[in-house]
Amino acid sequence: MPKKKNKALPAVDQPAKRSFSFLYPLLAGLLLVATVVIWFLLDRSAPTTTSVAPPTPAPVAAPAPAATPPAPEPAANSATLVDEAQCQGCHSEQVKDWQGSHHQLAMEEARSDTVLGDFNNRSFTEGHETTRFFQKDGSFWVNTPGPDGQTADFRVAYTFGIAPLQQYLIELSGGRLQALGVAWDVEKHRWFHLYPGQGVDFKDELHWSKPQQNANFMCVECHTTGFKRNFDAKTGTYASHWQALGVGCQSCHGPASQHLTWAAKPDGDDKRGFASSLSKADATTQVETCGRCHARRAPLGDGFSAHKRFMDDYLPSPLTAALYELDGKIKEEVFEYGSFTQSKMFAKGVRCSNCHNPHSTQLRAPGNTVCLQCHNPAGKTALPGIDGAGLQAKNYDSPEHHKHQPGQPGSQCVDCHMPGKFYMVNDFRHDHGFSIPNPARAQKLGTPDACLTCHKDTAASKVAEQFGLWYGTPTQTEPRYDESLWLIRNGKPGASRALYAMLEQKDLPAIRRATLLAELPDFPSQRALRVANRDLDSNDPQVRLAAAQAVSALMPAEQRSGLIGRLLNDPVRAVRIDVAQSLLGVPEQTLGRYLPAWNKAIAEYEQVQLSLVDRAEANLNLAMLYQAQGRSALVEPALRDALKRDPDFLPAQVSLMQLLDSNYRTNEARALLDSAMQQHPQSALLHHANGLALIRRGERPAGIKELAEAARLEPANAQYGFVYAIALHDSGDAPAAIKQLEQMLERQPNDRQARLTLIEYWRETGQIQKVQVLQAELEQLNPDDPALRQAQ
Repeated sequence: MPKKKNKALPAVDQPAKRSFSFLYPLLAGLLLVATVVIWFLLDRSAPTTTSVAPPTPAPVAAPAPAATPPAPEPAANSATLVDEAQCQGCHSEQVKDWQGSHHQLAMEEARSDTVLGDFNNRSFTEGHETTRFFQKDGSFWVNTPGPDGQTADFRVAYTFGIAPLQQYLIELSGGRLQALGVAWDVEKHRWFHLYPGQGVDFKDELHWSKPQQNANFMCVECHTTGFKRNFDAKTGTYASHWQALGVGCQSCHGPASQHLTWAAKPDGDDKRGFASSLSKADATTQVETCGRCHARRAPLGDGFSAHKRFMDDYLPSPLTAALYELDGKIKEEVFEYGSFTQSKMFAKGVRCSNCHNPHSTQLRAPGNTVCLQCHNPAGKTALPGIDGAGLQAKNYDSPEHHKHQPGQPGSQCVDCHMPGKFYMVNDFRHDHGFSIPNPARAQKLGTPDACLTCHKDTAASKVAEQFGLWYGTPTQTEPRYDESLWLIRNGKPGASRALYAMLEQKDLPAIRRATLLAELPDFPSQRALRVANRDLDSNDPQVRLAAAQAVSALMPAEQRSGLIGRLLNDPVRAVRIDVAQSLLGVPEQTLGRYLPAWNKAIAEYEQVQLSLVDRAEANLNLAMLYQAQGRSALVEPALRDALKRDPDFLPAQVSLMQLLDSNYRTNEARALLDSAMQQHPQSALLHHANGLALIRRGERPAGIKELAEAARLEPANAQYGFVYAIALHDSGDAPAAIKQLEQMLERQPNDRQARLTLIEYWRETGQIQKVQVLQAELEQLNPDDPALRQAQ
């Protein structure tokens, strides 16, 4: 993107005086989980099953079929999907590799030749639910508790995957495909539950019958070719369609109709009828193609358009504390995209296909040989297009390097440089960050380490000592990402300096830069604003989005458009709609010349939500949009639609309760909240909402008790603890409020809001020495904090 000249920046948003009055806003105040698009998580296994021809499902005991006739043809001159059997004539080698692969077999009709599990009247019990697997009338069935908790027979419609586990999709009414929570262990030949020991039953959101296990939304797109959910909001049903089961040619290369035209009369065009050539694509293009399924991401529509930027169709997750370790290693189920894009390999131009055959899904070479393509005694890469600068001439496949006996654990490159974790109980995933072990640093930071994991029966100090004897102490000339993030997220002295130092690094991976930009609002200052403003012109869309979010958090709403307004015309959709949403409520005269672009982008944001209305989260986002725009008549219907999609989606329950209460429909609001609390007695959100409702009704002691319960149930949620402290203070119990804030700071030392409020309360009680201590700590954290100037 073109660079913009720096200009004087508006002031950073100043901390407001904390009083209980701020607890009453409708919708946005409590909807802590709503953002541009709620993170919709892929929790399924790696791709596995397919047939080339479009599917013809056998009759199912449900009114709506999963596959329907093809969707209408796109406009003339645009490429369309074709029958992939036509690919075999010219691409026999690729088709041969693909046949029998995890891609081809990602999803298949449940037949005797595709079902791997034991359906010979076998039973499996987990918690209070027993599932029986049997065959009837040539089909495969399960007898298990359904959506209402009553045991019934359900027909298995499709298989999902072939190794190391196989899941099964059950079709319910309305074309709804649901992923059964009991899966087949292909290696150990046994049934097992994907959430063992968690007591999952029909009331739990993880139960196979619930929206979180809806395969139409969560899974099928990455197990088929040309998938569309085709959800009808009026009837609440799916008419989902795919071109072919399994991950076929057009899943990656895009619609092939124009390629067939080219093949009939080739003209030398290296794109050969496609929008781009994947075989010649750079690392970014290729990883964004693979990332459509191999990333933790939220969709921005129904399906995707091949060859567009990844963030035109999806919103990828940054390296959040919930999903990734401090050093960027995988933590929760995040697949490969996030770790690979922060690796040195990716920065050097290594592509997914350099190591993996995308058609067979197998490694290009066995064992260490795949790594020796670049890391070899010659010190030269055998792969074109890769920056080989810095490669050392060394025999890495030898005990002199890895210090282990050949053929034993520790002798393989992946053992030390691609440690992994088990997901879905038995599916081991390698981290693709290609990190270097360092047990001493891992001990300090609390991060996972290949050496410590493998030698967990040996004292960590001994492992670190031996590692130091073998490899010495690495020299360090620049600040490290993991050590800096440890300071930042733990509220250590020098945190803001570490943050700025990292963001000054020119070769910082984009996903890490985006992650660090998200930390800037915890360290507000003019410098933070300048740093965020600079990255609004980044070449990477994830960085631009993170920078815009940081600017929005650091500035008053009415001043944001002057800096981020230009991104309303960003070439990538995820950036445009995020900026448009952040400018909701800004007066039209303030938007000025950006008003036309904002109108267009906010309409695009609304369209994104409308394309996702099979999810409760999208309906909640629509309610928030309508409320912010003053389209009041649409707010309640959107909230009720959210609850139709998922009756247990508590943020929508709370929002509806607040809306009813604000419209003097108090009895309805109480009944809704009471019913929700009976069904979810351990929900911190509901206790929090109930506490606020009681206080609004003048029942302060009961309300404070409920706020306390919310803070107890979720001590890691800073908002619950903070609101509880404010309520205690405003009720006259300053000592209890101070104690609550102190406990919060012990758990989360970088909680600026709690620190500033505690300073205020200590000042009120005349404890000036304690005020000075807290201010000194704040100055060590962030010497540029505007609150320090206020205190002078």
